[in-house]
Parts: sequence; structure tokens; C-alpha cells
Amino acid sequence: MTGRIGRIDRRWFERVAAARLAGAEQVLPPLSSAANRGRLWFGAAALLAAAGGPAARRAARRGVGALALASLTTNAVAKYAVRRSRPVHDAVPLVRRLAKAPWTSSFPSGHAASAAAFATGVALESPPYGAVVAPVAAAVAFSRVYVGVHYPGDVLAGIALGAAAAAVTCYWWPPRPAPARIERTRVPAPALPDGEGLVVVVNSGSGKGVPGRPPARGYVELLLPGAEVLECGSGDDLGKVLDKAVARAAESGGALGVCGGDGTVNAAARRAVAAGLALAVFPGGTLNHFALDAGTATFEDTAHAVRRGEAVRVDLARVRDGAGADVTGFVNTFSIGLYPELVRRRERLEGRIGKWPAATVSLLGVLRDATPLRVRLDGHDRVLWLLFAGNGRYLPDGLAPSHRPHLDEGLLDVRTVDAEAPLARTRLALSALAGALRRSHVYRAERVEQLRISGLESVADLAYDGERAPAPDALLLDKRRGALTVYSPADPEDEITQLARTASLAAARRRPVNP
Repeated sequence: MTGRIGRIDRRWFERVAAARLAGAEQVLPPLSSAANRGRLWFGAAALLAAAGGPAARRAARRGVGALALASLTTNAVAKYAVRRSRPVHDAVPLVRRLAKAPWTSSFPSGHAASAAAFATGVALESPPYGAVVAPVAAAVAFSRVYVGVHYPGDVLAGIALGAAAAAVTCYWWPPRPAPARIERTRVPAPALPDGEGLVVVVNSGSGKGVPGRPPARGYVELLLPGAEVLECGSGDDLGKVLDKAVARAAESGGALGVCGGDGTVNAAARRAVAAGLALAVFPGGTLNHFALDAGTATFEDTAHAVRRGEAVRVDLARVRDGAGADVTGFVNTFSIGLYPELVRRRERLEGRIGKWPAATVSLLGVLRDATPLRVRLDGHDRVLWLLFAGNGRYLPDGLAPSHRPHLDEGLLDVRTVDAEAPLARTRLALSALAGALRRSHVYRAERVEQLRISGLESVADLAYDGERAPAPDALLLDKRRGALTVYSPADPEDEITQLARTASLAAARRRPVNP
């Protein structure tokens, strides 16, 4: 870089070199070295994932994904496109200098790019956590000038590149919107200040538990000490335990609670609707799709809503056979054909590479050995690779839907992949990779009030909310609109405040009482 910009850059470098900041010499050089090869940010991601809640884990994944993209762009492209010599750091005091000076191009700063990418990625998923990470990222970026290995312009370019990399991840992997941006129909529910009258069934066989938190039963009792908790162990019949909880909740005029995965929530939701009870969902499963959409991402969210009697209205989707008899229901999704296997593979990968890339990789793997599904949809013969139906409209469009903006609009979100079109699998894969799936002629998405499916003689099973059931020859999917009342906080607290309050409450419970 030459000319006026280069002179300004060198002038500001000299000013930083001459600066004497109290305490900086003990902090900034070690911090700069700690960020080598992203070690600082990988450690921060691990800490977020271990100590935080769902928002922290999503923030950690996006931060690492953005860092990887920024590092690749910086080191494999930008540094070779613009070759710039490192500053001559004779003016920098010896005590500040790094033990081993870098030899690559000075422009742009890879450390600054990684810091900005990680901090921006975290902030895109959770602004409060982003606010915690941002000062550390800013200190790392500034440290590169302070220790004499970059000009200020190198650092600013790195920051811009890192922020852009984080933004680019949103194209393939949209962030989950803040609870305030999801529209829910508010309805009243019984207010149970200490949980009195709430009967909670904890399915110990669901999910992974709650990372970094007490066991589910103790967690519920810590937040709502008046609640009654029934545990369903590996040898227990979940249906019988739920029926027992429903009877007790109805007798006390309270509410039904459930802690488990989406299949457990499904079973509880159908019983709550039949008994006219409000449902409190504690997210104790692996992915907790329903709890996230209902606005109860954490146990604290659910407990807060139960204490204040705040709830939302939710549709319950039904699955009936050709004779009109109920087969099952679903609160999230229904599918036949290859979609269950696609979801299983995607969920195994998405924690490492993100939801959209995981969906694409899984789709290619599933379609490689797939056999098309021949069915009749609303009287029309179709040959399909996939059929998916969501309880409400999912966003974004495509094969990796992440959230529902409404829970009671009375619609099914039906998505299919046509197997009859020429080169259908290739066209689908290319559209998915280009982010243009909604314009593909082999992919179709529509919202309907009901869907008739027949010609299922060759289909053994149907899948719903992570569970399986035998498939009859014909099915009718429709909705019981607004039939379910689910506790959900009207004004949820941020996750950091929740965790701090729960830790304080747990400490107070452990503190001995002086006579």
C-alpha cells in the first residue's frame, strides 16, 4: 500500500508504538499469542457450549463456522492477493514484541479476521453473548498493532473480512430469530406461583439431559418447589405415567408438565388437549424443536411462564386413516419415505458443519441409494423422493427448516421432492448448493389445510415427531386449530440473566440455615 493511505497507516502505527498504556504490556502480548490458530476462540466456544444454554450453544457453533470461513478466505486468498511487508517494529518496546514474529503477508490481519468473525457469529445468534465476547475480540485485534506485527489498516481490513464471513454464514444457515420476532397468540393459563398444582412427567430416557445443569427432576424442583414430579424410567410405560399425571393435574385444577424429547411432548400434548389442561414443556430432549418454537428454550422460560400464567395457543395436527379413525397426531412434523433418514443424518452432522450444509450432505447420501415412493396426494399420482408435512409453516424454505413464525394458523406445510423429472437428484443437489431450492422444478412447497395420502400399500411406517408407527393404506392429515395451550413467557429474560439467577437460587438452597 502506497500513497496517502499508506502514510496515514504508518503514522498511526508509530503512534501506537509510542503509546504507554497501563497494564497493556502484561495483557495484550499474551492475549495476541493465545489467539494463534484460533485457540482462544475454540476455547471460548467450548466454554459457551459447556456452561451456557441453547442460545450459547448455537452462538458457539456459528462463531466457529464463521471463524473457519474467515480463516480460509484470509490465509488462502487475501494474503496472496495483496502482499504487504510487515512493519519494522524497532519503535515497539522489546517487552511487547512476540517471541516468534510472523512471516506471512501483513495484509489483512488473520487474527483480526478470526476475532471479528467469531464475535460477529456469536452476536448473530445471541447479542448478549456477543456483547461479552466483543471486548476480547477488539483487544485481540488491537494487540496486533500494539505488538508491532500489523499496521492499523491491516487490522481494519481483517475486521471487515471477518464480519463479512459471519454474515455470509446466514445465507446457508439462517440464525434463529429472537423470541420477540415470532408471532404467537397469547392466551391465559392457570398461574401457579410455586408450581402448586403442576404435575410434571420427566422422561429419563429422552435426549441428553440438560448440559451443565442439574438433573431434570432437581432442576424442576429448584425452580418450582411446589410442583409434583413423576419420573418415567426405562422400564415404565410412558403412556400410563402421563395418564396418572393428567388425572392428578385435573383433580387439583392445575396443569400438566412434561420434560423430554419431541416424542414425549407429542404424547403429553394429545392428553392435555383431551383433558382440557394447559401444558408446560421443559426442554429435556436432544433438539427440543417444539419447546424452541413455543418460546420455552430453557427450564427458566417455562417456570417463569407457569408462575405468571402466561401461555400461547398452538395447533395440534392429526393423522387419521381412511375410515376416519385417529392414528396419531403431531406437534412438529410428519413424514413418509426417505425424510426420516435424511433428518437422522442431518442431525448427526449439523452440530459440526451447520444445519444447511448438513442437510445438503445428508440429502446426497440418502438419494444415492434411494427408491422412489409412489403415492397419491389429494387424488393425484406422484412419484417422490421425499414427503414432509409440518404442523404450521416452517422457515426457511428448503430441506433444513428451523422455526415457525406462527403456531396456530391452521395450515400444514407440505414439501415434496419429485422423482419423475429428468436428472431430478442432480438438479435438486445443484439447487440446494446454490441456495435456490425454492425455484427448483423438482422441489415443491405448499401450505394446505388438509392433505389426503393414499396408495401406501408399499409403505411400512410413517414418522412423526421422532417416533414411528405402522402406516395404513390411506391417510388424512388435518389440524385441530388452537386446541393446545402451552405455557410461554410473554417477556422472556436473556439467557445470561437466567443462568445467573438459577445459580444464585441453587447456592441459596445449599446454604445451611442457622437456628
